[in-house]
Amino acid sequence: MTPETSRLASELLPLARKVAQAAGQLLMQRPTHFDLTEKSVAIDFATQMDKKAEALIVEGILAARPDDGIIGEEGSAVESKSGITWVIDPLDGTVNYFYGLPGWNVSIAAKDKDGSIVGVVTAPTINSTWWATRGGGAFYNGHQIHCNDPIALDRSLIATGFQYDVSHRISQLEDFSKLVPIVRDLRRNGAAAVDLCHVAMGALDGYYEAGLKEWDWAAGGLVATEAGARFVQYGQEPLRTTLAAGPTLHGHLTSLLGFTAS
Repeated sequence: MTPETSRLASELLPLARKVAQAAGQLLMQRPTHFDLTEKSVAIDFATQMDKKAEALIVEGILAARPDDGIIGEEGSAVESKSGITWVIDPLDGTVNYFYGLPGWNVSIAAKDKDGSIVGVVTAPTINSTWWATRGGGAFYNGHQIHCNDPIALDRSLIATGFQYDVSHRISQLEDFSKLVPIVRDLRRNGAAAVDLCHVAMGALDGYYEAGLKEWDWAAGGLVATEAGARFVQYGQEPLRTTLAAGPTLHGHLTSLLGFTAS
């Protein structure tokens, strides 16, 4: 970690953790009625709580750092004057949240021209918070974490997810079918950032998913990388696939699924 990165991380990480915790506390006040806003397709939606959480996060960040930029899943967009831009998913796993399932989370990263400097993912329903700084390691509830490596393909626990646009799910099912006869088991947990963090701490051996957006992986990808995992994106939009796993398993998965770097 360079001195400048260390200085920035020491400023940005406490703020990221503070606003993520506040948003998580807000979201724990789950309403009995949801106002749904359709996004890309009918089954891709936001709730009033997604929007409230994003507003809270943006307000907290800009109050402390008014010259920073913002990229938010729910539409917040502020051009950076400082060189730092925050990438925010105020409620990753909205479907889980809507159905009352655990694992939804708040994902916040701050990046410069070289990528994420800090990343924080907090999932209050499972009492879990992960964070990482570029070159400074990855942590889970205050303890440093590392991914599993080496792991053989036939002993691996893999997670994935599926796109909201069902027309793209056929190719995703083809990838899924290649893994089912070989790996230990597969999971579909419903929240990309937590899946990436689970790879980082060894609760999963690998995770892949097509169609993620920057706010899905900006924080969790840094956590996984700083925990020793390989985090790579393959192919082109809208089916660009994110893959995170320990280096040995990453090679096996890349070969089996036929991924090539974009």
